[in-house]
Amino acid sequence: MDFEIEYSAEQERFRAEVRSFLEANVPAAMVTTAAVESYTAEQYRMQRDLGRRMGARGWLYPQFPTEYGGGGLDLDHVIILDEELEQLGLHLPPYYDSGGKMGGPTILVWGTEEQKQRFLPPIFKGEVRTWQLLTEPGAGSDLAGVTTRAIRDGDDYVVNGQKVFVGSNNGAEWMWTIAVTDPEGPRHKNLSWFMIDSSLPGITMQPLELLTASGGEAGSASGEKQSVFFDDVRVPANCLVGGENNGWTVASTHLEVEHGGTGNVGRSRMREALFEYCRTHQLDGRPMTEDPDVRELLMDLYVDTEITRLYGLRNYYLAYAKKARTYEGPQYSAHRKTSNLKLTRTVQQILGYYALTTDPEYLVGEGHIEFMQRAGIVGTHPGGTIEVQKLIMARRIGIGSTPREKAGDLG
Repeated sequence: MDFEIEYSAEQERFRAEVRSFLEANVPAAMVTTAAVESYTAEQYRMQRDLGRRMGARGWLYPQFPTEYGGGGLDLDHVIILDEELEQLGLHLPPYYDSGGKMGGPTILVWGTEEQKQRFLPPIFKGEVRTWQLLTEPGAGSDLAGVTTRAIRDGDDYVVNGQKVFVGSNNGAEWMWTIAVTDPEGPRHKNLSWFMIDSSLPGITMQPLELLTASGGEAGSASGEKQSVFFDDVRVPANCLVGGENNGWTVASTHLEVEHGGTGNVGRSRMREALFEYCRTHQLDGRPMTEDPDVRELLMDLYVDTEITRLYGLRNYYLAYAKKARTYEGPQYSAHRKTSNLKLTRTVQQILGYYALTTDPEYLVGEGHIEFMQRAGIVGTHPGGTIEVQKLIMARRIGIGSTPREKAGDLG
């Protein structure tokens, strides 16, 4: 059975156009197949420059409406863009922009027309980068338990609190968050959703020391993270999106994206790195791929990662074709997280201590393998733990909850 997408002649012409653009606009120094953490500040600068060039063509956020700076492209053309960037070890967008990927759809669904015109074009054209600020020292998977407050004072909200595990490095121009706007209100009905200018007085960022941190930039949840402190930060009231105390409902959109509701079309770079290593290195005098035990482990690994890819491709289609969705997002997220943990164990079985070293003489897969050994367990947390994903699935298929929970609105 062939699960691959087939493209028309017109779509292949678009692919050639994309490839030609990337060849002309992606410097050799920006292209790397190394692990996420190896991106430098200079490569990040080049990523942002590429983002602005893509944004000018509507290719940075190609699936969104042209009137807000998107490309208005159909699903197949968006996938082609993703595939061509992937060949260069890049992403869409080609830099870490969690706030844009999740905040943009949220504003599109819940923002006023004035807010859409003010916030979306700078994001979709690559003029600003936006981070999400959700987790707090006492509130992670239980996001409704946040304690950061935003209290109305005239034409502003005064924000106080702390957010952790934020962004990457090199800063961001905007940040969005949820905060308590009614301290006496009931859970889920006391929160509001804000887009905040990161340069406002009273905002302080401090790097966090993490197992996976190494100053990285690459569009994933791993790498360097920040703590963000709000000390009497005055945020204009017109930065409130979706209405006061309606933040939990607004958050259902960005949480749907974060929980896998929009999927992914990429392949496992760790899988490709491991397969290449086993083809080119020997075990007992012959290529590792000829050893029956290694072949069995590689086959299991391939099947598991292919299931993840197909789940992601399905969700990508459902989201951007605006098809009905229920459990598919958290199903993809839960499988991806458990699969990544399984992969780290499988890699150790095949490579032994070579999977754990950063010694250049023995480094496997240009750092992907060693990085995954650290990142696999860390990756089970962002966007909700495996247990949270299972709970969401249960609620959406009608187990233990009446009525059934609906998927977040993606517009």
